[in-house]
Amino acid sequence: MSEIILNTIGFTQTSAESFFKRLATAEVRTVIDVRLNNTSQLAGFAKAKDLAFFLKRIGDIGYSHQPLLAPTQSILDAFKKNKGDWFVYERQFMNLMAERKIEHKIAPETLRSSCLLCSEAKPHHCHRRLVAEYLNGKWGSSLRIRHL
Repeated sequence: MSEIILNTIGFTQTSAESFFKRLATAEVRTVIDVRLNNTSQLAGFAKAKDLAFFLKRIGDIGYSHQPLLAPTQSILDAFKKNKGDWFVYERQFMNLMAERKIEHKIAPETLRSSCLLCSEAKPHHCHRRLVAEYLNGKWGSSLRIRHL
């Protein structure tokens, strides 16, 4: 399998202009939304239906919501609402991806020219990075992960 560039991006702490420019510059063809909840009013321009419209209209970019790549509500709540420990969250989420066997449910080619989306501004404490790293490990380091 040839190397696949897999982008990741968050929508908080950025303007819509910067967000869409980064996607265009990276030549993203599909945004894969890995949020569990993608309809919150707090999401602004990144609310699911609005985001799909803007992506198509602004950059002819496709949109796909993949809750398979999102944490469960209980894992998310323990970390966000209860101010849990990042390392506990990371271990629980990595175990969840292994239980779900996501590497067998997503074909590597479907990630070509794509971008994993969640809310966090930076990838350091974000599950989109964990998804990308997990898949890269399972697929023999065939992904080049690029955080936009």
